[in-house]
Amino acid sequence: MLKTLLKQVGEYKKVSLLTPVFTALEVLMEVLIPFITASIIDKGIEAGDIGQIYFYGGIMLVLAFLSLAFGALAGRYAAAASSGFACNLRQSMYENIQTFSFSNIDKYSTAGLVTRMTTDVTNVQNAYQMILRITVRAPLMLICSMAMCFFINARLSSIFLVAIVVLGIALFIIMKSVTKLFDQVFRRYDDLNASIQENVSAIRVVKAYVREEHEDEKFTRAANNLSKLFIKAESILALNSPVMMLVVYGCMISLSWLGAKYIVAGSLTTGELTSLFSYVMSVLMSLMMLSMIFVMLTMSAASGRRIAEVLQEKADLTDLENPETVVADGSIDFNHVDFSYKHGSGEETLSDIDLHIKSGETIGIIGGTGCGKSSLVNLISRLYDVDKGSVCVGGKDVRSYDMEALRNQVAVVLQKNVLFSGTILDNLRWGKEDATEEECREVCQQACADEFIERFPDRYQTWIEQGGTNVSGGQK
Repeated sequence: MLKTLLKQVGEYKKVSLLTPVFTALEVLMEVLIPFITASIIDKGIEAGDIGQIYFYGGIMLVLAFLSLAFGALAGRYAAAASSGFACNLRQSMYENIQTFSFSNIDKYSTAGLVTRMTTDVTNVQNAYQMILRITVRAPLMLICSMAMCFFINARLSSIFLVAIVVLGIALFIIMKSVTKLFDQVFRRYDDLNASIQENVSAIRVVKAYVREEHEDEKFTRAANNLSKLFIKAESILALNSPVMMLVVYGCMISLSWLGAKYIVAGSLTTGELTSLFSYVMSVLMSLMMLSMIFVMLTMSAASGRRIAEVLQEKADLTDLENPETVVADGSIDFNHVDFSYKHGSGEETLSDIDLHIKSGETIGIIGGTGCGKSSLVNLISRLYDVDKGSVCVGGKDVRSYDMEALRNQVAVVLQKNVLFSGTILDNLRWGKEDATEEECREVCQQACADEFIERFPDRYQTWIEQGGTNVSGGQK
């Protein structure tokens, strides 16, 4: 999965590498600031030396400015890298879906593909941005702060080791519990999107049959199922915060109590204890950020698997290395064809079809509902491949043709008319991309559509909404 996803970083590798570099520099500046604070207290305030206060104060300002600059650059590069990565993921998925045969598309619901390209990609985008910044920042801050703590007082710093072990065990238990729940959550997203899509696309039918209440109930069930799973997952994740607070306050109380004893004993200065408090907050903030990373990665892992599934899907239908590009004539031959939608299932849609149609012949295929008339026609333009036998067009097996060249030679009038958002001309040119407006007018006159098109204010430039919702059924 990771290998498949990381291939989509593409041209954003440079900014992806620069982000952790500037993040590391930002952390380095932040770690040095408490150390300088200790020097201001011990060498300046307690010693009564105003010169030392100015000197170390100036250094602190420089470090703070550099930290701010490095942080801003890291944030900018992280945003560019994650947004670009998400854009590439969506583009690659969309392009791969365009190569799918009908049998590939049948594996996924429309709502499922939409969820993958929206919600799932957004989750992965957020996780990638967090990985570039927080996954670098938190461990570095943790290591550097721990190193400075041990440099100041090794015995006191052992408190942090106990805290890390306790927190690590708690996070492992929490993450293990919610991983399976998030897998179920995103499947429920598919159901929710399917309900919305189905209702909106068929809203005229819903209203005509007064089924709004039924559709409301169906949507409510889908929304409630998603809500229950989220509540269950988030209830477990909510344990992360109290565990973290317990560790934070436990460390601060222990540090205050032991630190006061060391100051009284003379083995620790006030400035060093102040620095330790700063570092303990840095350590604990790093642990908190790490826990957030685990939460985000748990959610995005489920999304990543769903995205990788689409990216790794290979089209069932492919062209030969040197395909035929010229169709000699319109003759069609079905040579003892067997076909099933699920290859090898034994459930044949067509069995031993032997049919030969001469070029220029006009025939009608008659049969009951579900007998395979549409399936038979779909094999001509190779929207599916046969299980046995062969389908030939122009005397050659359709599998020997370049699919684009073959399909350009097959004109299709579908049972269900489909209009896309765009002008009337845009929709007419689906059959011939370079058709002139005169050609479009001519075919509309032949189809008796020119009369009502001319009555539109913008005529052939009239905008058609998605699905043709702003024209009547007859006009479609």
